[in-house]
Amino acid sequence: MPDHISRKELKHDKIKETLEHGAEAVYSHSQLTLAVLLVILVAACVYGGWRIYHDRKTAEAGAAFDAAQKVYSARVGAPAPNEPVDPSEPTFPDEAARAREASRRFTEVANKYSSTNPGKLARYYDALCLEDLEQHNQALEELKKVSESGDKELSGMAQYQIGIIDARTGKPDEAIKIYRTLADKKLVFVPRPLVLLELASVLRQSKPQEAVTVYQQIKQEFPDSTISEEADRGLGTLAPKS
Repeated sequence: MPDHISRKELKHDKIKETLEHGAEAVYSHSQLTLAVLLVILVAACVYGGWRIYHDRKTAEAGAAFDAAQKVYSARVGAPAPNEPVDPSEPTFPDEAARAREASRRFTEVANKYSSTNPGKLARYYDALCLEDLEQHNQALEELKKVSESGDKELSGMAQYQIGIIDARTGKPDEAIKIYRTLADKKLVFVPRPLVLLELASVLRQSKPQEAVTVYQQIKQEFPDSTISEEADRGLGTLAPKS
């Protein structure tokens, strides 16, 4: 190696070194960008595939739920004379038979499509069927699952139905607690006036003065409504006792 490197040669080496490092940086950056793009592409493909799968499952669940709903609302008993009958529509000899078959159908939908909205709604209707069959413990189990589904409205519907069962099975204090909570949630499918009316109905059995207060609250908040008329009737029946 020569003892002396000219200034020109030194400058040339530095330029070469800079270019080499720059090329390495550009190449590394290009690899990183390519890797990021590949990750994004894979994620997009996975999401797209999941979306297609989910939409297909939701459509299947919707069709199965509609079929179960037909059973739930099917005719009970023989048709009236000269009444046109659709042979494709199911009929049942009594309400219990209809509720059992509807429960079976809704259970199938709920279990097979549990992650879809129709599947969650099917579980709620299954609970209604079980309640019609006076299988209250089983109904409560299903309603509790629905209340934990993460859907605010559906959860509210389930809680409301739990309150109804509690009131009917000798647990008024639990029903009152549920109704007071629901009344403040401003839900669409479980409206405040309806919840307040149920609350007053439970209170009137053991706490008539509190029931009077709730009825008056309904009349004040929702005047000129059917619910207000119901509150008037409730007050009328409580007046002699208060």
